[in-house]
Parts: sequence; structure tokens; C-alpha cells
Amino acid sequence: MLRYEPHFRRLAFALAALAGFVDAMGFLKSGGLFVSFMSGNSTRLAIGVAQSATAALAAAALIVLFVTGVILNLLVVDRFAFAHRKVIAMMGVCILLIAAAIFQSLDIPLLTIGLLCMAMGALNTIFRREGEVSIGLTYMTGTLVKLGYRLAEAVRGGDRTGWQPYLLLWLSLICGGIAGAITYGWSPTACFWTAAGIALLSLLFMHRMIPNR
Repeated sequence: MLRYEPHFRRLAFALAALAGFVDAMGFLKSGGLFVSFMSGNSTRLAIGVAQSATAALAAAALIVLFVTGVILNLLVVDRFAFAHRKVIAMMGVCILLIAAAIFQSLDIPLLTIGLLCMAMGALNTIFRREGEVSIGLTYMTGTLVKLGYRLAEAVRGGDRTGWQPYLLLWLSLICGGIAGAITYGWSPTACFWTAAGIALLSLLFMHRMIPNR
């Protein structure tokens, strides 16, 4: 996180907010499962194995779809080179979220939730270096651990501001989640189209910010 320039950090904050927004509406839409937080779904899978086969299968399906979103977006990014790879990766996220909004409007819940999950997997292909995720946008456990490390460093007299980006990334996801829950309560269908619109705005921002190649 600290190795990125400020404009990339701002982009990460915006995309983390989008992830929180989508995860909140996905949680409400699915009745208690996650479309971006796969640690939570893994725990639901484990509990389901012990208590409910249906719950276990639902959690397992979302995990598979999330990983599928990662795989497909990486393959697309590596296949096409008409723009910067971050822009192409964000295009994949936009397409999936628009498709989810369409199926929400058509009242086809299984496809809607599945596409949300794939979109969140795809979102995690945007920030990567040397084949590894450099900024996790949909899961915050690692971010909070790094926040703790940086705060400890500040207490020891080291870098006194290094903790701030990690706190802001976590807060971005929280604020996005709050906005998603409020918007979903107002209108579930409008919430899906709002998420797609935010993704498109993020894509336009990326296209203007990042060189084509």
C-alpha cells in the first residue's frame, strides 16, 4: 500500500468502498452470505458441514464463483492489451456488475448473487505485483494486521504516518457497506444499478489517470 503513489491510493479507497457497498447488498440479498468476504463464507461452509448441507453448498458455491471471477478476469487481462491492465480488469468488474443489475431487475436471484460474487473476485485482480495481490480490496484482515504493525512502529518512534493508509482503506470499506445497506433498504434494484454506476465512474477515472499501456 505504501509503495503506491497517492492517486493510486485514492483509487484503492474508492474501490474498497465499492466492495463494501456490494458486499452489504449481497449479504442482504442472499440472507446472510457474503459475495466478497470469503473467510466468512468458509466459516459458513464449515458450520454447514456440521449442521446444514444446504448452507454448506450455498457457501461453497459462492467461494467457487469468487475464485472463478479472479481466474476469468486474469485471463482476460493477460489476453487483451488494448489498454492498461488495471483498466481492462476494471472493465471486467463493470460488465459483471451491470449483468448483476440486469438480473436483479429481472428478479433472477441466483444469477444476481453469483455475478456479484464473480465481480468481487474480479475486483481483486486490479492491484497486483509480480503475480500477487498487492492491495486486497474486499477483505480487511490483512489490512488491519498491517495497521497494527504500523501503529506499533509509530509507538516505537518510527514512521508516524505509515498507519494512515491502512486505516483509510478499512474505513472506506465500512463507509461503502453503510451506504450499500441504506441504499438496499430504500430500493434493492436501484442499489444494484448504483453499484454498477459507481464501477463505471471508477473505470472512467482510471482511464483518465493511467496511461494506455
